[in-house]
Amino acid sequence: MFSVRKTALAAALIGATAGAAFADGHANPAVKARQQVMSLYAFHLGTLGAMAQGKMDYDAEMATKAASNLAALTSLDQSMMWPAGTDSGSMEGTRAKAEIWSNFPDVGAKGKALADASMAMKEAAGGGLESLQAAMGPLGGACGACHKAYREPES
Repeated sequence: MFSVRKTALAAALIGATAGAAFADGHANPAVKARQQVMSLYAFHLGTLGAMAQGKMDYDAEMATKAASNLAALTSLDQSMMWPAGTDSGSMEGTRAKAEIWSNFPDVGAKGKALADASMAMKEAAGGGLESLQAAMGPLGGACGACHKAYREPES
């Protein structure tokens, strides 16, 4: 009985906040959470990419940290960050296409490809610049595959 009350309370709170506008302009905290995860992806990918392109010196320890953090991020269960009705056609402040919610098997496959590429980068990053560079292509490709299919272009 106690857990039923907790569940009902949680559902009421989620329902009450789902349509509310937050001070930062997000209509749904799930959108903010997923965008923050994407920002963390970009931060770590930026570090790895800068090393791979010679824009910063290769540092095995830093590369390993960035790759390990990226692998940890891709292993998160992000399902709560993607509720229906949080696409770019339904609300402002997101570039997520509605096709995400009608094609979950493909989205899941692309997410798995990203997680696999992140794990490969985790193994490669500390093994030298050439190793990092070899892992960068598949990692960037995995990110791009999902973005091309399921993210609106910047306006």
